[in-house]
Amino acid sequence: MRARATDARRAAVLGKPIAHSLSPVLHRAAYEELGLTDWSYDRFEIDEAALPGFFAELGPEWAGLSLTMPLKRAVMPLLDGISETAASVEAVNTVVLTEDGRRVGDNTDIPGMVAALREHGVEQVDSAAILGAGATASSALAALARICTGEVVAYVRSDARAAEMRQWGERLDLDVRTADWADADRALHAPLVIATTPAGTTDALAGAVPERPATLFDVLYDPWPTALAARWSMFGGAVVSGLDLLVHQAVLQVEQMTGQSPAPVEAMRKAGERALANR
Repeated sequence: MRARATDARRAAVLGKPIAHSLSPVLHRAAYEELGLTDWSYDRFEIDEAALPGFFAELGPEWAGLSLTMPLKRAVMPLLDGISETAASVEAVNTVVLTEDGRRVGDNTDIPGMVAALREHGVEQVDSAAILGAGATASSALAALARICTGEVVAYVRSDARAAEMRQWGERLDLDVRTADWADADRALHAPLVIATTPAGTTDALAGAVPERPATLFDVLYDPWPTALAARWSMFGGAVVSGLDLLVHQAVLQVEQMTGQSPAPVEAMRKAGERALANR
Protein backbone atom coordinates (compact mmCIF):
# COMPACT_ATOMS: atom_id res chain seq x y z
CA MET A 1 0.00 0.00 0.00
CA ARG A 2 1.33 3.44 -0.86
CA ALA A 3 2.04 5.82 1.98
CA ARG A 4 -0.25 8.83 2.29
CA ALA A 5 1.05 12.31 3.08
CA THR A 6 -1.23 12.40 6.13
CA ASP A 7 0.21 9.24 7.70
CA ALA A 8 2.34 9.95 10.78
CA ARG A 9 5.16 7.49 10.23
CA ARG A 10 8.64 7.01 11.66
CA ALA A 11 11.98 5.86 10.29
CA ALA A 12 15.54 6.05 11.59
CA VAL A 13 19.14 5.04 11.10
CA LEU A 14 20.78 2.76 13.67
CA GLY A 15 24.43 2.05 14.33
CA LYS A 16 27.43 2.83 16.50
CA PRO A 17 28.90 5.38 16.11
CA ILE A 18 26.02 7.23 14.48
CA ALA A 19 26.46 10.97 15.10
CA HIS A 20 28.25 11.41 11.77
CA SER A 21 25.46 9.85 9.69
CA LEU A 22 24.05 11.91 6.81
CA SER A 23 21.01 9.63 6.49
CA PRO A 24 18.68 11.94 8.47
CA VAL A 25 19.60 14.85 6.20
CA LEU A 26 18.94 12.85 3.04
CA HIS A 27 15.69 11.20 4.15
CA ARG A 28 14.23 14.39 5.63
CA ALA A 29 14.98 16.23 2.38
CA ALA A 30 13.11 13.52 0.51
CA TYR A 31 10.11 13.72 2.85
CA GLU A 32 9.95 17.49 2.39
CA GLU A 33 10.10 17.21 -1.39
CA LEU A 34 7.47 14.44 -1.43
CA GLY A 35 5.11 16.34 0.86
CA LEU A 36 5.29 13.75 3.64
CA THR A 37 4.87 16.36 6.34
CA ASP A 38 4.00 13.87 9.11
CA TRP A 39 6.99 11.62 8.51
CA SER A 40 10.04 11.78 10.78
CA TYR A 41 13.53 10.30 10.50
CA ASP A 42 15.90 10.07 13.47
CA ARG A 43 19.19 8.47 14.47
CA PHE A 44 19.85 6.09 17.36
CA GLU A 45 23.20 4.88 18.63
CA ILE A 46 22.60 1.15 18.92
CA ASP A 47 25.07 -1.74 19.12
CA GLU A 48 24.50 -5.46 18.57
CA ALA A 49 23.54 -6.11 22.19
CA ALA A 50 20.87 -3.39 22.23
CA LEU A 51 19.37 -4.21 18.84
CA PRO A 52 16.87 -6.93 19.90
CA GLY A 53 15.47 -4.67 22.62
CA PHE A 54 15.06 -1.80 20.16
CA PHE A 55 13.19 -4.07 17.75
CA ALA A 56 10.92 -5.30 20.53
CA GLU A 57 9.70 -1.76 21.15
CA LEU A 58 8.86 -0.89 17.54
CA GLY A 59 5.22 0.08 17.12
CA PRO A 60 2.92 0.22 14.07
CA GLU A 61 3.99 3.80 13.33
CA TRP A 62 7.41 2.57 12.19
CA ALA A 63 7.90 2.33 8.42
CA GLY A 64 11.57 1.42 8.14
CA LEU A 65 15.13 1.45 9.40
CA SER A 66 18.52 2.16 7.86
CA LEU A 67 21.39 0.17 9.33
CA THR A 68 25.07 0.90 9.43
CA MET A 69 27.97 -0.82 11.17
CA PRO A 70 28.03 -2.94 13.23
CA LEU A 71 24.42 -4.02 12.65
CA LYS A 72 24.26 -5.16 9.03
CA ARG A 73 24.66 -8.84 9.93
CA ALA A 74 23.47 -8.73 13.54
CA VAL A 75 19.98 -7.72 12.38
CA MET A 76 19.41 -10.75 10.19
CA PRO A 77 18.09 -13.15 12.90
CA LEU A 78 15.51 -10.50 13.86
CA LEU A 79 13.91 -10.38 10.42
CA ASP A 80 11.06 -12.30 8.79
CA GLY A 81 12.87 -12.41 5.46
CA ILE A 82 15.66 -10.87 3.40
CA SER A 83 16.06 -10.13 -0.28
CA GLU A 84 18.33 -12.10 -2.59
CA THR A 85 20.57 -9.04 -2.82
CA ALA A 86 21.06 -8.92 0.95
CA ALA A 87 21.57 -12.67 1.13
CA SER A 88 24.26 -12.53 -1.55
CA VAL A 89 26.57 -10.55 0.77
CA GLU A 90 25.05 -11.53 4.13
CA ALA A 91 24.45 -7.86 4.93
CA VAL A 92 21.25 -5.85 5.47
CA ASN A 93 21.26 -2.05 5.42
CA THR A 94 17.51 -1.57 5.02
CA VAL A 95 14.55 -2.91 6.97
CA VAL A 96 11.01 -2.27 5.78
CA LEU A 97 8.24 -2.76 8.34
CA THR A 98 5.13 -3.79 6.45
CA GLU A 99 1.55 -3.05 7.42
CA ASP A 100 0.97 -6.72 8.25
CA GLY A 101 3.78 -6.62 10.81
CA ARG A 102 6.58 -8.28 8.85
CA ARG A 103 10.16 -7.04 8.98
CA VAL A 104 11.90 -7.48 5.64
CA GLY A 105 15.60 -6.83 5.05
CA ASP A 106 17.30 -5.60 1.90
CA ASN A 107 20.67 -4.22 0.81
CA THR A 108 20.46 -0.99 -1.19
CA ASP A 109 24.24 -0.43 -1.16
CA ILE A 110 24.68 -2.81 -4.10
CA PRO A 111 22.08 -1.35 -6.50
CA GLY A 112 23.08 2.08 -5.13
CA MET A 113 26.64 1.50 -6.38
CA VAL A 114 25.34 0.41 -9.77
CA ALA A 115 23.08 3.48 -10.01
CA ALA A 116 25.90 5.84 -8.99
CA LEU A 117 28.16 4.37 -11.67
CA ARG A 118 25.41 4.52 -14.28
CA GLU A 119 24.86 8.19 -13.46
CA HIS A 120 28.50 8.77 -14.42
CA GLY A 121 28.18 6.86 -17.67
CA VAL A 122 29.52 3.49 -16.52
CA GLU A 123 27.08 0.84 -17.67
CA GLN A 124 29.49 -2.06 -18.18
CA VAL A 125 33.23 -2.74 -17.90
CA ASP A 126 35.38 -5.63 -19.08
CA SER A 127 37.60 -5.58 -15.98
CA ALA A 128 37.94 -3.74 -12.68
CA ALA A 129 40.11 -3.35 -9.59
CA ILE A 130 39.15 -3.08 -5.92
CA LEU A 131 41.33 -1.46 -3.29
CA GLY A 132 40.65 -3.07 0.08
CA ALA A 133 38.83 -6.14 1.36
CA GLY A 134 36.43 -5.05 4.11
CA ALA A 135 32.64 -5.12 4.27
CA THR A 136 32.27 -2.45 1.59
CA ALA A 137 34.51 -4.46 -0.72
CA SER A 138 32.08 -7.38 -0.67
CA SER A 139 29.27 -5.02 -1.70
CA ALA A 140 31.52 -3.68 -4.46
CA LEU A 141 32.06 -7.23 -5.71
CA ALA A 142 28.30 -7.80 -5.75
CA ALA A 143 27.84 -4.60 -7.75
CA LEU A 144 30.59 -5.64 -10.16
CA ALA A 145 28.88 -9.00 -10.62
CA ARG A 146 26.13 -7.01 -12.33
CA ILE A 147 28.28 -4.88 -14.64
CA CYS A 148 31.74 -6.47 -15.07
CA THR A 149 32.16 -9.05 -17.81
CA GLY A 150 35.77 -10.02 -17.00
CA GLU A 151 38.32 -10.23 -14.20
CA VAL A 152 38.29 -8.25 -10.97
CA VAL A 153 41.61 -7.81 -9.17
CA ALA A 154 41.40 -7.10 -5.43
CA TYR A 155 44.45 -5.53 -3.77
CA VAL A 156 44.66 -6.62 -0.14
CA ARG A 157 47.04 -6.64 2.81
CA SER A 158 46.78 -10.21 4.11
CA ASP A 159 46.38 -13.80 2.94
CA ALA A 160 43.23 -14.11 5.05
CA ARG A 161 41.60 -11.13 3.34
CA ALA A 162 42.68 -12.47 -0.04
CA ALA A 163 40.99 -15.79 0.68
CA GLU A 164 37.80 -14.00 1.74
CA MET A 165 37.67 -11.98 -1.46
CA ARG A 166 38.16 -15.08 -3.61
CA GLN A 167 35.38 -16.83 -1.68
CA TRP A 168 33.05 -13.88 -2.29
CA GLY A 169 33.95 -14.06 -5.96
CA GLU A 170 33.02 -17.73 -6.13
CA ARG A 171 29.78 -17.08 -4.31
CA LEU A 172 28.88 -14.22 -6.68
CA ASP A 173 30.04 -16.10 -9.79
CA LEU A 174 32.63 -13.39 -10.43
CA ASP A 175 36.20 -13.92 -11.65
CA VAL A 176 38.24 -12.52 -8.73
CA ARG A 177 42.02 -12.53 -8.52
CA THR A 178 43.88 -11.13 -5.53
CA ALA A 179 47.15 -9.18 -5.43
CA ASP A 180 49.35 -7.75 -2.69
CA TRP A 181 48.69 -4.20 -1.51
CA ALA A 182 52.35 -3.37 -2.26
CA ASP A 183 51.39 -3.50 -5.95
CA ALA A 184 48.23 -1.39 -5.58
CA ASP A 185 49.54 1.27 -7.97
CA ARG A 186 48.85 -1.23 -10.78
CA ALA A 187 45.15 -1.05 -9.94
CA LEU A 188 44.98 2.54 -11.19
CA HIS A 189 45.24 1.43 -14.82
CA ALA A 190 41.97 -0.54 -14.69
CA PRO A 191 38.86 0.69 -16.56
CA LEU A 192 37.14 0.98 -13.17
CA VAL A 193 38.83 1.33 -9.78
CA ILE A 194 36.75 1.04 -6.61
CA ALA A 195 38.49 2.29 -3.47
CA THR A 196 36.84 0.84 -0.35
CA THR A 197 39.52 1.65 2.23
CA PRO A 198 39.41 4.01 5.26
CA ALA A 199 40.43 7.67 5.03
CA GLY A 200 44.09 8.20 4.26
CA THR A 201 44.79 4.65 3.10
CA THR A 202 45.05 5.48 -0.60
CA ASP A 203 46.79 8.87 -0.24
CA ALA A 204 50.17 7.36 -1.10
CA LEU A 205 48.77 6.14 -4.43
CA ALA A 206 47.89 9.63 -5.67
CA GLY A 207 51.30 10.10 -7.25
CA ALA A 208 50.83 6.94 -9.32
CA VAL A 209 47.66 8.07 -11.14
CA PRO A 210 48.21 7.49 -14.89
CA GLU A 211 48.06 10.32 -17.40
CA ARG A 212 44.72 9.17 -18.78
CA PRO A 213 42.81 7.50 -15.96
CA ALA A 214 39.40 5.94 -16.57
CA THR A 215 36.87 5.88 -13.69
CA LEU A 216 37.50 5.98 -9.93
CA PHE A 217 34.75 5.15 -7.44
CA ASP A 218 35.98 6.29 -4.03
CA VAL A 219 33.44 5.32 -1.36
CA LEU A 220 34.61 8.04 1.06
CA TYR A 221 32.78 11.37 1.28
CA ASP A 222 34.21 13.15 4.33
CA PRO A 223 36.80 14.54 3.99
CA TRP A 224 36.39 15.10 0.28
CA PRO A 225 38.04 14.99 -2.11
CA THR A 226 40.55 12.36 -1.08
CA ALA A 227 44.11 12.86 -2.33
CA LEU A 228 43.53 10.07 -4.85
CA ALA A 229 40.23 11.53 -6.10
CA ALA A 230 41.71 15.02 -6.42
CA ARG A 231 44.64 13.77 -8.47
CA TRP A 232 42.32 11.61 -10.57
CA SER A 233 40.15 14.60 -11.42
CA MET A 234 43.23 16.72 -12.18
CA PHE A 235 44.21 14.21 -14.85
CA GLY A 236 40.72 14.26 -16.37
CA GLY A 237 39.41 10.95 -15.04
CA ALA A 238 35.79 10.39 -14.02
CA VAL A 239 35.23 10.29 -10.25
CA VAL A 240 32.26 8.80 -8.42
CA SER A 241 32.15 9.78 -4.75
CA GLY A 242 30.90 8.22 -1.56
CA LEU A 243 28.19 10.87 -1.47
CA ASP A 244 26.93 9.59 -4.84
CA LEU A 245 26.67 6.13 -3.27
CA LEU A 246 25.06 7.46 -0.09
CA VAL A 247 22.43 9.34 -2.06
CA HIS A 248 21.54 6.49 -4.39
CA GLN A 249 21.27 3.88 -1.64
CA ALA A 250 19.11 6.32 0.35
CA VAL A 251 16.91 6.94 -2.71
CA LEU A 252 16.08 3.24 -2.82
CA GLN A 253 15.42 3.20 0.93
CA VAL A 254 13.02 6.13 0.68
CA GLU A 255 11.13 4.45 -2.16
CA GLN A 256 10.81 1.18 -0.24
CA MET A 257 9.82 2.75 3.06
CA THR A 258 7.33 5.33 1.73
CA GLY A 259 6.02 3.51 -1.34
CA GLN A 260 6.58 6.68 -3.38
CA SER A 261 8.72 6.60 -6.52
CA PRO A 262 10.83 8.16 -7.84
CA ALA A 263 12.51 9.64 -4.80
CA PRO A 264 13.91 13.17 -5.34
CA VAL A 265 17.57 12.42 -6.13
CA GLU A 266 18.71 15.99 -6.70
CA ALA A 267 17.01 17.42 -3.60
CA MET A 268 18.65 14.70 -1.51
CA ARG A 269 22.06 15.28 -3.10
CA LYS A 270 21.91 19.04 -2.53
CA ALA A 271 20.91 18.51 1.11
CA GLY A 272 23.90 16.18 1.56
CA GLU A 273 26.28 18.67 -0.08
CA ARG A 274 25.04 21.47 2.18
CA ALA A 275 25.46 19.34 5.28
CA LEU A 276 29.02 18.39 4.34
CA ALA A 277 29.91 22.00 3.52
CA ASN A 278 28.74 23.05 6.99
CA ARG A 279 30.87 20.48 8.84
